[in-house]
Amino acid sequence: MESENILVIGGTGKTGRRVVESLNNQNHHVRVGSRSSYPPFDWDDPSTYAAALHGMDRAYIVYYPDLAVPGAKEAITTLTEVALKEGLEKVVLLSGKGETEAEACEEIVANSGLNYTLVRASWFNQNFSESFFLEPILAGHVALPMSEIQIPFVDVNDIADVVVKVLLDDSYNNQTITVTGPRKLTLKDAVETIAKKTRRDIQFQAISIKEYEEGMKAAGLPEDYVWLFSYLFREVLGKPENQVVSNDIEKILGRKAKDFTEFVQRTSKTGVWNLKVNTL
Repeated sequence: MESENILVIGGTGKTGRRVVESLNNQNHHVRVGSRSSYPPFDWDDPSTYAAALHGMDRAYIVYYPDLAVPGAKEAITTLTEVALKEGLEKVVLLSGKGETEAEACEEIVANSGLNYTLVRASWFNQNFSESFFLEPILAGHVALPMSEIQIPFVDVNDIADVVVKVLLDDSYNNQTITVTGPRKLTLKDAVETIAKKTRRDIQFQAISIKEYEEGMKAAGLPEDYVWLFSYLFREVLGKPENQVVSNDIEKILGRKAKDFTEFVQRTSKTGVWNLKVNTL
């Protein structure tokens, strides 16, 4: 396979940095799209788009913080217009499974004139180790709404492997891929699995969405953060289509998707869930 020039927008994030590593290992020329890179890429500054896309053949697009937030559609529209002018061959968009606003962004990409693949992902396993569920797990008390909803959590390593495959393989052009884990479990099940493996007492408390919102506000979290997570719980998580297990990972990679238990076993060895002991 010939080396490609590939822009990874969000190349320092959960999926992006894994995509960067895999593409580098395959000897592709990778440019990380971030505010601290050169040339810089900033979603909030469309004037940075052209320089970041210039000379690139393909791009992986991760919109931060989420395709559901105000301004995402406008940013994706501008980005795809610039990508077309810069002569990109193909883009891959990471999208959210069951998000109406994300699907509107998918339509923009699909109608852009670019070759594309859409990757719709379920909630990440790594939300428990690299994101917003980590702090309450370390505190030993996880209070969340929608506690009985069944979620097919997906591993970001699987997402990255799928992204790299469809980004480089044009047989997946103009397709929508849905990536989930191999089975469903509740938020409570997930927390209890981590507690059991780490031999820690981690309490799970089911609360209402209103209580969750009030807790985020009391913690001083920004209003846009509160809005986003309220939206994800209210409008996305409970949708029936978000509780469906897909076998697209197995179809594309020729192996089964990683199970949540496997993720917990692997991640527990890193010590990320260990209590930090103050020795002072």
